[in-house]
Amino acid sequence: QVQLVESGGGLVQAGGSLRLSCAASGRTFSSYTMGWFRQVPGREREFVAGINWIGGSTYYLDSVKGRFTISRANAKNTVYLQMNSLKPEDTAVYYCAAKSGLLLDRQTATDFSSWGQGTQVTVSS
Repeated sequence: QVQLVESGGGLVQAGGSLRLSCAASGRTFSSYTMGWFRQVPGREREFVAGINWIGGSTYYLDSVKGRFTISRANAKNTVYLQMNSLKPEDTAVYYCAAKSGLLLDRQTATDFSSWGQGTQVTVSS
């Protein structure tokens, strides 16, 4: 398994931007498919974006398409989530996650085996 540590969360006004980072330990980061999830109290953890370990194909939650971009820097063992045009409904704790294999048509939290501790993103109106 890989250990993950997120950073970059914070408070931002609607329409603003944040970039989340997720630093991974271990020498096999490049062989993991990476994802970002988010969760608000009382709701299930929701898939936001993912990037395959090979080919770099990306997948997004419909409501963030065109606003969020996931990318990875294997040389730095880091995955990023660039979030633009933020909305109050984007407010959540954001988690980085890793899995073996490729992304599926529908991603659930149970598909991923390693998780970070989460970082809070708050978007004010």
